[in-house]
Amino acid sequence: MELYLARKSLAQEPNSQIKIEDIESKLDSERFFYLDRENDKINLDAVVTHFEDKGFKVHLREVRYGLGDLDYIYELHIV
Repeated sequence: MELYLARKSLAQEPNSQIKIEDIESKLDSERFFYLDRENDKINLDAVVTHFEDKGFKVHLREVRYGLGDLDYIYELHIV
């Protein structure tokens, strides 16, 4: 399963993707991952379940950066 990483600018389309395996390999150095709003809720829930099954504590939340309905990204925090 691949997830879109958060965009660097509002004008660009989400094109950077990350796999669950890549997230697992980066857990030694990174604990926060910022994901784009284009990700399906089903995939986000599957990622949370995947890491919880492996014994991690996982927090997924929306981060609002503006007043518009589409002005948000997801923050994935894995401890």
